[in-house]
This record gives sequence, C-alpha cells and structure tokens, in this order.
Amino acid sequence: MRWRGRRQSDNIEDLRGSGGGGFGGGTGRGGGFRIPVGGARSGGFSLSTIVILVVLFFALRACGIDPLAMLEGGGLPGQTQVQPSQPGGQTAQPTDEMGQFVATVLAETEDVWTGIFQAEGQTYQKPTLVMFSDQVRSACGFASAASGPFYCPGDRKVYIDLAFYDQLARQFGAAGDFAQAYVLAHEVGHHVQNLIGVLPRFNQMRQTMSQAEQNQMSMRVELQADCFAGVWGHFTDQKGLLEEGDIEEALNAAQQIGDDTLQRKTQGYVVPESFNHGTSQQRQTWFARGFKSGKLSDCDTFNNPI
Repeated sequence: MRWRGRRQSDNIEDLRGSGGGGFGGGTGRGGGFRIPVGGARSGGFSLSTIVILVVLFFALRACGIDPLAMLEGGGLPGQTQVQPSQPGGQTAQPTDEMGQFVATVLAETEDVWTGIFQAEGQTYQKPTLVMFSDQVRSACGFASAASGPFYCPGDRKVYIDLAFYDQLARQFGAAGDFAQAYVLAHEVGHHVQNLIGVLPRFNQMRQTMSQAEQNQMSMRVELQADCFAGVWGHFTDQKGLLEEGDIEEALNAAQQIGDDTLQRKTQGYVVPESFNHGTSQQRQTWFARGFKSGKLSDCDTFNNPI
C-alpha cells in the first residue's frame, strides 16, 4: 500500500507505555476482531428493524427519520458511561513507523467515509483511534492485548495494541501492510455501523436472544464490517494507493481469522454453533463483495444469505 507521505489523522490517542489502568478482564476474543457489545435490556426489536436501518439508512434520512439521533450524547440508552484513562498529554503524532502507518490508514478511512456520507448529504463523525500497550480501559470496560483490536460504541473509539500485527503475521500467517490496513478498516466499519444504528439495535436485541441467536446475529454484524472494509478498499484502490498483492493480503487475513480456521488451529475441530464472526469463506466473500462494488447497499448481511 502506498501510504508514505500522505496525511495522518489527528484523531489519535497514543497511550503506549503509559499504562491503561488495572486489568479487570478482557472484552473480546484474542486473535479475532471482536467488538465489545452491551447495553440496556429492551423490549425487543425485530430483525426487519435492523435491515431497514442498514439498507435504507439514507432513505430514512430523506423521509425525516434520523438514525444518528439515537446516538446523541454518546453511548446507548441506559448504558453507564465509563470514563477511560486519560491520554496524559500523549496526543502528538506518532513518530515510529508503525504508528505513522496506522495514523495514515485511519486518515484514509476518514476521507473515504466522509465522501460517502457527504454524497448523501450527511456528516461523517470520525472515530478516535487509541494505541495502547498490554491493557487499556475503555467505556466498554478493561481489555488486554489478548482481546485483539476492538471498537467500543460507548466512546466511539477503536482500540489496538500494535503488537497484534506481529501476532497476525507470525501466528496467523497474515503478513503485509494491507492485511494490517484491513484490520483497522474492519473496526472502522463497526464505527459506521454505530453511526447508522446497527450496533445500538443489536446491543439491545441481544439481551433477549439465546446464545445461538446472538452468535448468528453477531456473525451478520461482523461480516457487514468486513464488507464495509471492502468498500473502503474499493475507493482506496481508485486513488491508486493499492499495490500488486494488496488485495490478496487482505483476503488471506480474512481467511486466517475465520472462525472455522481459528478453531481448527487452536482445538483441532470446529463447532459451527459457536461461530460469531464468520467462516473464512464468508469473511473473504463479504470483503470481496464490498471491494468489487463500493456500495453500502451491497453489504446487507441481514437480509441476504451469508
């Protein structure tokens, strides 16, 4: 990926080496791109509600219904807001190569999603990226590096310990800068889901779901984030920033972190009922779908077979 010399995002909190606070339990699965989810128990929302929010988001806006209004004030209805550890003044642009790379990729996601939202007369609200070491405190609770990168809807921040990229290459066999960019674009995809109302509805609905139903819905949420990452890749490619082999790197990463592949590697067998991110084939398929079209309407994982 041709990233050197391009704009770096200012929406960075570099907490590496500062200590993110005491560790009280992970909020995600190590090695996967998990989102910490939670929220108030609700009276229940139908699957069609989510479908409408996802597929007809901008149409709803035109009809006077504003999904973004649900997020005014930050967080979810009834959710206690936990204040994360303060940056301690460490908000300057990172000086190390990996930090600069991540800040550049974040800037590229900002540009793409700003353009997509502006095309529909909307304003894209940019997330903050928090780089940490070992452990961190977020509005979703405490997390360790073992949790892997995650997005917290409670504070609209993406969290990543950059050591994960070494793990991605060594343990999962998914090396390459665009594999790393895919990871970040996936988490930003969750932020987009938060803005359009998908995550708030899922966080409410899951309280009344069985574990099996939660896993199935979680897969659809995760695969849509993969598709949104592909949409970002589509427009990044149009800028001429992708190099030969970049898409293969992203597809390989999607292959290596599929639920079935991870379970075979870690326990020697698969348990389909426990899948909550998607199989390797599903993750590749939905990323490729977004990359091919660049259209959010093609990322409807809720109203189509996955």
